[in-house]
Order: sequence, then C-alpha cells, then structure tokens
Amino acid sequence: MLPHILLVEDNALVIGALRLLLEETGHRVSDASTVADAARVLRDDPPDVVLLDLTLGGEDGLSLMSSIDAKNEQRPIVVALTGHDDPSTIKRCIKSGCRAVLVKPIQPMKLKSQIAEWLGTAAGGP
Repeated sequence: MLPHILLVEDNALVIGALRLLLEETGHRVSDASTVADAARVLRDDPPDVVLLDLTLGGEDGLSLMSSIDAKNEQRPIVVALTGHDDPSTIKRCIKSGCRAVLVKPIQPMKLKSQIAEWLGTAAGGP
C-alpha cells in the first residue's frame, strides 16, 4: 500500500507542485484547504504524514492538532509548513505536536528525503 500524505494547504499552486512531487515518488496524496476538510480526511482516510500549512485563510492550521490528538488510531507524522522561521513560531509548532517545521519555499529534494526518513523508506520512494 502506498504511503498516504495529506496536504493541508489553501494555495492551489503549492498543492499542485507538492502533489506532483509526492506522487512522482510513489505516495498517495490527498489535500484539504480548510481545517474542517482536513479533519474529515483524518477521520475517513487516515494519512501517514500530514503537511500542515499554518495559515489557512483565516484559520490557524495548528487548530487541526486537536483532531489529530483525539484519534485513538496510529497518529500521523505532522509537519508544519510556514513562511515564518522565527523561533517563537517553530517553538509553537513543536509544542503543539509537530514532528518538524519546514520553512517555505520548500526545497523538493529536502522534502523527499525528509519524508523518506520519517516513513523509514528509501529516498526515491516507498
């Protein structure tokens, strides 16, 4: 079964680019542009990894963490995506339960190798 990655992002260009990169490396990709949509995917089709944008329109992406923490099943790896690399933002993400924080723009090769590391797979794919 292909590793499932949920992109929680409200920018269609970012979703398209990340989807292309991740599907090319053998991942199944779902996307959600709101916290509510992401919570539905978490409930109905649990992912292995969540790439979570912190700013979703007027919503704080980290508010999704309560939905993730409420699950009794295996918790996905959550990685925050942000344009802010200040220490307070990074600390807030880690404190809320994110495994890592990636600052946009994301370097494709770094993202591929990080996901492979988190999933325990070879860097080229699952």
